[in-house]
Amino acid sequence: MKKAILYLNQFFGQIGGEDKADFQPEIREGLVGPALELNKQLKGAEVTHTIICGDNFMGSNEKEAVEKILGFLDGKEFDIFFAGPAFQAGRYGNACGVICKAVKEKFNVPVISSMHIENPGVEMFKKDVYIFKGGNNAGRMRKDVKAMADFGNKILNGEKLLSAEEEGYYGRGKRHQVWLESGKPAADRVVEMMIKKLNGEKFETELPIPKMDRVPIAPAIKDLSKATIACVTTGGIVPVDNPDRIQSASATRWGRYDISNLDDLEGGVFKTIHAGFDPAAADADPDVIVPLDALRAYEKEGKIGKLHEYFYSTVGTGTTQGEAARMAKEIIVHLKEADVNAVVLTST
Repeated sequence: MKKAILYLNQFFGQIGGEDKADFQPEIREGLVGPALELNKQLKGAEVTHTIICGDNFMGSNEKEAVEKILGFLDGKEFDIFFAGPAFQAGRYGNACGVICKAVKEKFNVPVISSMHIENPGVEMFKKDVYIFKGGNNAGRMRKDVKAMADFGNKILNGEKLLSAEEEGYYGRGKRHQVWLESGKPAADRVVEMMIKKLNGEKFETELPIPKMDRVPIAPAIKDLSKATIACVTTGGIVPVDNPDRIQSASATRWGRYDISNLDDLEGGVFKTIHAGFDPAAADADPDVIVPLDALRAYEKEGKIGKLHEYFYSTVGTGTTQGEAARMAKEIIVHLKEADVNAVVLTST
């Protein structure tokens, strides 16, 4: 029987939540968490080991984490490697992509993961890893695991693999010459497409070009000493009562808070509601996320002309690109009204 290994983060590895995000890599023999469902869905293969690593540890100590995990795998017999599903969790998606790519490069085995379209890991690793189109939360666990397992079964059984669209994973930008069952030559197919296009009919290209959302680089500020600077953050810094009820993940709301009479943000007056990192440091000193103290110092020293009277805040973790773009457009209205020249955009 062929063998598989699964990578999980600290949450799905049943170690703990955000308080255990610094959990160092560990390998366990047998099935943990989603490995049970994956093992059930695999045909002619079994999950022999589960690897668990905290998202923060992988993010902050990537080289060390990868070396440890690759060390765990040395001497192990396995035919395929799975990671996730990571859903919409950005750090988890990054971790899955990092370790899948490393395992593929060292052991030359197929690597498979699953992520929601808004997970940044998709764009970062889809060229290196089979990443299936997954749900945005753990409610899709069984469905996403099954998609990963079904494709893994095809690979392990040597079955014919179809296109990314047909199989359900994100396109990797690789093009292959295939012979269609219809036998219709390319010249005939392209003429048919052209006629449909000219007639305004629906058609599907055989060579889709990815759409890139490119933002032009803003021109440099010639004189910062005369510029009005604003601070915008996705780090979730808000007054302690969170008056705008900004969500701690997958945010659809943002807040605007008056700092015109403040020189720094005090813990106990402001806090973070961000669910994607340990809040202790930010709660103790919110200036580590919104650097009001440093910007005020620059203002007094004349390095910047003026600090805008408000800062703007939302939460980045799990927030879709569409919602982020909408909120940005709403915030920009206020920035333009105040003649803001530049924004310090802080993240976590």
